[in-house]
Amino acid sequence: MATSLVEMDELQTMWKELLRCCPRTMFQTFEWNRLAAKIFSDRLSLKVCAAETATGGAIIPAVLDRKVHRLELIGEQLFDYRTILHSGEADALYLAWEMLERIRAPLCATALEEKEAQSLWSDFQPAEYAQAPWVDAAKITAAKFRQMHTRAERQLRRMHRLGIALRQYSGAEFGLVEQIYRLKCDQFRDDSRNIFRDKRRRDFMAAIAAAEGESCGIFTLEDSTRAIVAALVTFRDGATFRFYTIYYDPAWAAYSPGVALVYEATALCLEQGLSCDYMTGEYPYKLRFANATRRLYRVDISSAQFAAIARRQIEFRAA
Repeated sequence: MATSLVEMDELQTMWKELLRCCPRTMFQTFEWNRLAAKIFSDRLSLKVCAAETATGGAIIPAVLDRKVHRLELIGEQLFDYRTILHSGEADALYLAWEMLERIRAPLCATALEEKEAQSLWSDFQPAEYAQAPWVDAAKITAAKFRQMHTRAERQLRRMHRLGIALRQYSGAEFGLVEQIYRLKCDQFRDDSRNIFRDKRRRDFMAAIAAAEGESCGIFTLEDSTRAIVAALVTFRDGATFRFYTIYYDPAWAAYSPGVALVYEATALCLEQGLSCDYMTGEYPYKLRFANATRRLYRVDISSAQFAAIARRQIEFRAA
């Protein structure tokens, strides 16, 4: 069990090998997980469990929330998709689960994609949690997408006539990313659900965007003074752009600048043959633009339930 960054670094080779065998999303990469483990060490203690046998390997990237004494997966509130890493037979995975269960704490994992929820997490009775809308590039062209959403196109033209311009940047623009997340913080400052009121979360986003560099695409709508009317932070993940954060200036709300920017960024991605993942959050405009959805699941069990599952897995291995 890795309980420090130094010990976590010792798992890097195994981590990356498991990802090569069974590719996951950017949220499962070693780089994203290590950075999250470092930045949120003030509230989450590392409990990364790794096991190898002759027939397989497994890593459970777990942390313990010290405030509520609850196990969860690395990522605090910032990772939209989570899971464990596993390849081969189940023995290694069962060993890793047994190791984690010895902490004697409840376990909560959100959000698991359907395929993995039904296979890797089936013992934990995952419950449907949400749906993630996305645009599958295999099912639609950029031209067809534009034809289907003319209202967003009109809003863009209206803003263009008022001097609003579309600009694109990479994650290397550290100051810009910081600015976007400060604006996002201020946008709903009094709303307790606004996760970016927390400075450490803003720090994480600026740091991971810089680390991703050109793989982080930032789209903005700006006025003639370069003030931000709307901003969209995305990450290239294989053949998909993940639309991570959208901000808009409330003063421009009549023009729906955030929606218009998501529309334009989607069309530009489709022109490159890339799909667009709108992530969690079933907002009406996302559902209008989307041509597919992914079911997501959640595991939330007590320490007693976790212990019972671990006992069954031990019995299965012994049989």
